[in-house]
Amino acid sequence: MPDSARFALHRPEFLTPLLRGEAAIVALMKDSRLTFEGGKTLVESGTEHPFVYRLISGWAGRTRQLADGRNQFILIFLPGDLFAVKSMFVRRHTDAVQTLSKVVVERIHYQELYRAYTESHEVAVRCTWQVLEEERRLHSWVVGLGQGTAEERVALLLLDFRGRLALSGTIAADAQTYQMPMTQAQLADHLGITAVHVNRVLRSFRERGIMSVRDGKVTITDLDALSRHAAPLLDTYEKSTAQYVGHADAPAES
Repeated sequence: MPDSARFALHRPEFLTPLLRGEAAIVALMKDSRLTFEGGKTLVESGTEHPFVYRLISGWAGRTRQLADGRNQFILIFLPGDLFAVKSMFVRRHTDAVQTLSKVVVERIHYQELYRAYTESHEVAVRCTWQVLEEERRLHSWVVGLGQGTAEERVALLLLDFRGRLALSGTIAADAQTYQMPMTQAQLADHLGITAVHVNRVLRSFRERGIMSVRDGKVTITDLDALSRHAAPLLDTYEKSTAQYVGHADAPAES
């Protein structure tokens, strides 16, 4: 059962339906657990796909590859996330979903989930909430891509991972380290900068004693400084949630 704080900015009257809907979906997916290695395509772009997934462990990403080979990671899925909910609504997925590490998932056929969706307003609320949560993340990321500096984007991304992992219970709420199974090239495909630029920013953060990445492990040594770098791009929820920034309303970097 997720902490209620995972439902960002929810109205109080929706908490009970959200939690009950979550529990109902977990029960529906019981005994459906599957394991996939990293680099596996779970959802093919441009195809009909019959399943909705819940990520139990590992990382996955929604991605779109252009005809000339350029690639964009659109969303990163972390443990506890529902994904491919759109399987209930669309005939074809416009983007692919790939595993970024070894993952354990549970899944349900969209027709079975749709039956529950129509019969239970609590399941419907939980599915709808997933769409809203992805929209919130995408809005923040669009602002970052359009207006953020490279340092601001990297800081935002690292705090986003920390906050979501903490809120799902994957790491402790005050954890300063976590595993990040993404290469610098994959980070670049998400951040909208080159892998060389990613390396330059990470090196700068390391040299200033803010954070480091070694063997896929992120170690944050100055959370306040990292939060200040990300502050212009953080949304209202992230700024006021300790799992992201350690304290509320981190001031902007001067």
